Amino acid sequence: MYYRKFHNMDISALGMGALRLPMEPGNTDLIDRRKAQQVIDLAFFGGINYIDTAYTYQNGDSERFLGEALTGYPRDSYYLATKYYAAANPDIELVFEEQLKRLRTDYIDFYLFHGMDENFISSYTDKEKDYLGYLLKQKERGRIRYLGFSSHAAPDTLTRFLDWYDGFDMALIQINYLDWTLLEAKKQYEILTSHGIPVWVMEPLKGGRLSVLNREAETLLKAAVPGRSLSSWGFRFLMGLEHVQTVLSGMSSVEQLSENLKTFEKPDPLSETEQKILEKASEVFLKDLGVPCSGCRYCCPVCPAGLDIPLLMKGFNESRIIGETWRIAGLSGSKGPEACLGCGACRKHCPQKIDIPDIMKKSASRSAGKE
Repeated sequence: MYYRKFHNMDISALGMGALRLPMEPGNTDLIDRRKAQQVIDLAFFGGINYIDTAYTYQNGDSERFLGEALTGYPRDSYYLATKYYAAANPDIELVFEEQLKRLRTDYIDFYLFHGMDENFISSYTDKEKDYLGYLLKQKERGRIRYLGFSSHAAPDTLTRFLDWYDGFDMALIQINYLDWTLLEAKKQYEILTSHGIPVWVMEPLKGGRLSVLNREAETLLKAAVPGRSLSSWGFRFLMGLEHVQTVLSGMSSVEQLSENLKTFEKPDPLSETEQKILEKASEVFLKDLGVPCSGCRYCCPVCPAGLDIPLLMKGFNESRIIGETWRIAGLSGSKGPEACLGCGACRKHCPQKIDIPDIMKKSASRSAGKE
């Protein structure tokens, strides 16, 4: 593992995202303690010292699990990040105190406003609620070491947010080689660096989508650097961005973690030639890519029809790309896209800005043989 300097900290270049830890079968709100502990232990053994979670992950079980899992490690041997999501609970004081109890700690190294975008910027900047004022007081008391935010906002909204307050210590944004242009990650990165704000990266492989490409794109990359995994291309792309501090990966197995640890043994950014090859691979992959769903599940709790939207998105993409969906576990037993009410409640919670009702409509038509 190699490390990047942040103030007086040496932070691992690869961070552990706690959104996709192994789950108990059939329960998306309960982490498999035994398997997840193995992942955490291997992360520490491999040199990872930055762990990221949030109040809402696994309906709170992510924080609870980490509170249990980290008790065997000295508190000064790792850096802990968690987040406040205004849409989940407007009482920030209650949430913050609960998070400290869940995580079994008396301070948070990095505390973030969660999911700032066009829909929630007004909540975080609300003068009456004064969430920022509360967090700055906690920082003065030493209960928060550094204050930041995660963002899925468009560049204009990001600029407006920083015009409101420009004292954040760091920011977490979605960057990968596909979204560099697709979701304007390049512009977001440039805005943050122009403000002198260090960048943390989430979704480096777009929720795993960039670990499995179509045949043409995969052939291009495999021929260019034989023996390199497809995932490593995504990470090496980010290694070439000077102002990226840490790359978070939501690793759900020791196998995924082991592979990623090898990639981060040393900085190895893409060469100019490799960069051009990756751009070509992205182009041919985008021809087949259906919908850029990262599987974050922010849409699910607000769906009145109770749809497993990421699962249906996966089915839609698989159908678009290879014409079949039998490889997707659980799809046949779930409610289909035809159950979508078209209400649009999901749309404003989607970090990828996907028009989910429209995709459900297209997916239902495709299933019925009308597309």
